[in-house]
Amino acid sequence: MKQYSMTRARNKLSALVRDLDAHDHIEPTQYGNPVAIWVSLRAFQRLSGEQPDFWNANQAFRQSHSLEQLNIEPDVFNDVRQTSPGREVHF
Repeated sequence: MKQYSMTRARNKLSALVRDLDAHDHIEPTQYGNPVAIWVSLRAFQRLSGEQPDFWNANQAFRQSHSLEQLNIEPDVFNDVRQTSPGREVHF
């Protein structure tokens, strides 16, 4: 992580923008205290990208990995889910 004072950042803005290519983020400081985070475009796109939901991530994992090679039995989760309807509730 790189830190720059606001005065130095103001005077060397173009150099700081180029520096973001080498570092994912830069912290501008004021009186020695961080006041913001500047991130590179690459880091921003990575952080703001669409994340898969659990089901799609699970399906992708299962397609790209063999459960047998990971020593996971295919029926390992068969008896995990509770099948009872739960307690009776009166409103």
